[in-house]
Amino acid sequence: MRTVRLATVAAVTAAALTAVTACTAKSDAKGGEAITVIAADSTCETSTKSVPAGQVTLKIENKGSKATEVEIVFPDDRIVSEKENIGPGTKYTLTAEVKAGEYEIACRPGMKGHGVRQKLTVTGGGKTAERDPKLDKAVAEYRAYAQEQADETLPRVETFAKAIKDGDLAGAKKAYALSRLGWERTEPVAESFGDIDPKVDVRADGLEQGQKWTGWHRLEKALWADKKIGATEKKLADQLVTDLKDWQKRVGTADITPTSMANGAKELLDEVATGKVTGEEERYSHTDLVDFKGNVEGAQKAYDLLKPVVQKNDPELAKELDQQFTALNKLLDTYRSGKTSYDFVSYDKVGKEDRKELSDAVNALAEPLSKLAAAVVK
Repeated sequence: MRTVRLATVAAVTAAALTAVTACTAKSDAKGGEAITVIAADSTCETSTKSVPAGQVTLKIENKGSKATEVEIVFPDDRIVSEKENIGPGTKYTLTAEVKAGEYEIACRPGMKGHGVRQKLTVTGGGKTAERDPKLDKAVAEYRAYAQEQADETLPRVETFAKAIKDGDLAGAKKAYALSRLGWERTEPVAESFGDIDPKVDVRADGLEQGQKWTGWHRLEKALWADKKIGATEKKLADQLVTDLKDWQKRVGTADITPTSMANGAKELLDEVATGKVTGEEERYSHTDLVDFKGNVEGAQKAYDLLKPVVQKNDPELAKELDQQFTALNKLLDTYRSGKTSYDFVSYDKVGKEDRKELSDAVNALAEPLSKLAAAVVK
């Protein structure tokens, strides 16, 4: 679940953007065009409004008093590259390969709302790196994986919705966590459309002013906190199915590139760190470890598909990622409570020290995973 944004999203255009995030300005050494972005509580200053196509680097500094998010977006609000949770006084470098076209750089203080935006025109003629043919195979297989996850989600969500419409509280609770797995595995792809996530996966504290609360977490509250199913919940269940059918139809149109796969894997680990480990995501059902596992599986799938190229470009990184994924999965296995792969203990039963151990394991993986995109484009 990402911070909500309300926008009407137009049809996907043919424009493509390959995004790479890293913690260093390595791209400058390759001749990338640097744009200084100074984010504050009510302003977003950029050093230029036009750059040539090719590699573009955003050197971001948050001079505000609250965490911010900086994005490169199309004018219709589709996200093409982003960095969330840039704390006050923090600097970050975001690098992207962009084709000619019109974009916006958005700073979103507090990570809510439309944000403060600056226009960015990308002119033609820039250089783009040649791509290893193995990466085309990885993209094709990941696109199939994302569609497969959406296709598998719909029957599970329909089972969840049916239980609600039948007034079956226990059945709905049982179906809830499993209905979310496909979404959690491929969340960065779903979020790239901008308008679907706020409908299906927003929490109460992520709502914008005037926004109606719908989706999984609204139903989660009804089932576990309110312990009732009424006419409203039955309508919300139907709406969830409708919204996820929209996601299913649109997955095939998503812009997927090797570097967006790599960045998406890191975003999934960030999701774990900021929502699942803290217990905020599933605050009523306490099924956080199921979401946790889904995020890790999705990140590992992207890595596994990119691994042949990473092993060639940075074998030490591949070795470290293999070790850290294995360690995190082994730790997660200790919290299994049943025979199936997704039977986990209720997260409210996981103590403070155990949560810290999980957090440390996530951080140990997140650090080398942040280097994945750079290894792909070497």
